[in-house]
Amino acid sequence: MPLRLPDKLPAIELLKKENIFVMDNTRATTQDIRPLRIVILNLMPLKITTETDLVRLLSNTPLQLEVSFMKLKSHTPKNTPIEHMMMFYRDFEDMAGEKFDGMIVTGAPVETYDYEQVTYWDEVSGILRWARTHVTSTLYICWAAQAGLYCHYGIPKYPLEKKMFGVFSQRPLDSLLPIFRGFDDVFYMPHSRHTEVRREDILACPGLQLIAESPECGVSMVMARGGREFYITGHLEYAPNTLDTEYRRDRGVRDDVELPRHYYVGDNPDNPPLVTWRAHANLLYSNWINYYVYQETPYDINRIE
Repeated sequence: MPLRLPDKLPAIELLKKENIFVMDNTRATTQDIRPLRIVILNLMPLKITTETDLVRLLSNTPLQLEVSFMKLKSHTPKNTPIEHMMMFYRDFEDMAGEKFDGMIVTGAPVETYDYEQVTYWDEVSGILRWARTHVTSTLYICWAAQAGLYCHYGIPKYPLEKKMFGVFSQRPLDSLLPIFRGFDDVFYMPHSRHTEVRREDILACPGLQLIAESPECGVSMVMARGGREFYITGHLEYAPNTLDTEYRRDRGVRDDVELPRHYYVGDNPDNPPLVTWRAHANLLYSNWINYYVYQETPYDINRIE
């Protein structure tokens, strides 16, 4: 089944070129199916890129999904045309009375700031609290994972001497969890962050379950509330060239960024990236939609609580 997306969203044409089946709202309204409602709070600077990355992963499911995009009223993005934001995004206050089967909250380029120093922290933390009673299951990515763990459980973040940058092997700690169905003993995940949450803090919190970690990059996945919340510290959604773009952008500009590890063929930036994470990325998002959204959400969406 296809994804149901807003008419004229740029991701539609981009993904059709990859033979991914998507449809716009005009066509979808002729089908007598209740689609799963997925809302994305997109805090990344390059919003069209992030939209396409996430939609690509969400498309790999037999279920029909209706995807909406949420924006903050307290922050105006600088790297996305205002026309795009007005056409495809809605303010949280306009969506607060609605309920959703699933939600994705992305990272944001503010991780070196204390949470309370972030100009839009009050609005973001309010949305994270709202999600607990208005969404069946929520995925928190990168900075959003750290922010969610802090907002809901008081888990602190710690600065790193050097950016955690590259593609790192991860080990699932409970292979029987449905989120890991079909996974190998080891999977790979891109990371691009200047801060971390620590294993001992997660293990000391009774409401949290550490479900995947890496000997190199530490905590990578945490689950809470029986799967109603997943905190992913890396970027499984990244396209093959994203780390390369970040590296070339920051090279010579920042002194805490090195060559991304385990990324280029032969660790040589003149070579292309070696893509090792896409299969498990597709599998993780499909498992999330199937086992933690579709099989848990009520048919009457208003019964989510």
